[in-house]
Amino acid sequence: MTPPLTAFLITAGLLLAIGVFGVLTSRNLIRLLMALEVVLNAVTVNYVAFAAFVDPGALQGHSVAIFIITVIAAETGLAIAILLALFRRTRSASTDTTTTLKG
Repeated sequence: MTPPLTAFLITAGLLLAIGVFGVLTSRNLIRLLMALEVVLNAVTVNYVAFAAFVDPGALQGHSVAIFIITVIAAETGLAIAILLALFRRTRSASTDTTTTLKG
């Protein structure tokens, strides 16, 4: 027996709320990056849930979710590279000390 759609929507809503709270209150760039990942995972949960309930036999929703996860992984790699470059320059991972990105 599969759970109802509302269970997935509530889970995704909680993930979204936790992620948005983390983005708005975080001063550390690593925590900010993790909060953005939680927001994007909430979007992925919603996408897969709606795809499974609209057309249970098709796998388009799942394949797009795998694509979204791949894009999230690439975005995370790029963000960590930028974070390492900023940390080498400022010796801090705080958003307060990082005000410019000029080279």
